[in-house]
Amino acid sequence: MKMRSIRALLFGFVLLALSAAAFGQIGVAVSFGPPPLPVYDQPLCPGDGYLWTPGYWAYDYDAGDYYWVPGTWVMAPEVGFLWTPGYWGWGDGGFFFHDGFWGPQVGFYGGINYGFGYFGNGFEGGRWDGDHFFYNRAVMNVNERDIHNVYNTRVNINNENHVSYNGGNGGIEARATAEQERAAQGRHIGPVSAQTQHLQEARSNPQQRASMNHGKPEVAATARPSDFKGGAVHAREAGGVYTAPPNRGGAGAREAMPGERSGGSATYAHARDLPPVPRPTNLNTGNAKQDQKYQKQQEKMYSQQQKERDNLQKQQEKEHQQLSKQNANDAKKQQVEQRHAQQTQQLQQKHEQQRTQMTQRMSAPAAPKGGGERPK
Repeated sequence: MKMRSIRALLFGFVLLALSAAAFGQIGVAVSFGPPPLPVYDQPLCPGDGYLWTPGYWAYDYDAGDYYWVPGTWVMAPEVGFLWTPGYWGWGDGGFFFHDGFWGPQVGFYGGINYGFGYFGNGFEGGRWDGDHFFYNRAVMNVNERDIHNVYNTRVNINNENHVSYNGGNGGIEARATAEQERAAQGRHIGPVSAQTQHLQEARSNPQQRASMNHGKPEVAATARPSDFKGGAVHAREAGGVYTAPPNRGGAGAREAMPGERSGGSATYAHARDLPPVPRPTNLNTGNAKQDQKYQKQQEKMYSQQQKERDNLQKQQEKEHQQLSKQNANDAKKQQVEQRHAQQTQQLQQKHEQQRTQMTQRMSAPAAPKGGGERPK
């Protein structure tokens, strides 16, 4: 019975590692749409140089449930860069999530009214002027005693609804302009490490799941990424009635993996695109001492892999910034991108091997007591 229990737990551990690949793909197709956007207040900007990234509904394929990723203030990765929010869009019989990105211009985000400057088209919350970002006090919560680079321009909002997706039944009917398409095709980078960690924190919090909060998340926004306690803002109300559909699990969604290898493992160009490092699983084999030992080993591996991932991401982002400052030619850019892809693939393979080895160690039969040989 103990061996069956161990195998079942190990199987779950492997599934966790594989299913985490839902993050970092071009999208996840879901058969039912996300809840309406909740109503919440924007926390005070924590300091000069922070840009607002609005909250959104993400999807946990393992749980078969949407969960709310709180809006938060994030330091811009480069001077002159603005955030284009991600959005859900209907197509090919399901809802797909289009990832957000940083770039010199704001691109298309589905016509969704995320509020606080993101009212469906472009960004009205501020602008860059040289090396400084100037905040529009009409739509941004900024303390003028601490931040002096502000202005006040009122904005007429023509899209006062809480619909959270584009297209489909009841969705926003908006299409990208040629300029917005160029923004997506031009130079840009994906979410920075602080945003990735912020998403992981939201995913691990059951109170953020739509089936639990019915569209009114416990934490709707935070002053800084991953800070779900100090400075957290609760939703004032749900954006509309939401009832989680029955049987919303594995049959309710399917992964879209463009770039998938025949072996089933997706390829990634940068460390920021990798799926989250799988969190340690809780073991309960009946042997408390052995469970504690393996738990510590899992936690150590998790911390080390997360550290290596973050270090590589910071290194690659730094090299992107250097290319921009140097006005590097296409040949140089291609050379760097090829190296980044190789680095990312090597790190991914290394971490997958470590998790496989951990699984094998945990599944190995325990040595018999008394120092005798194992039965042949």
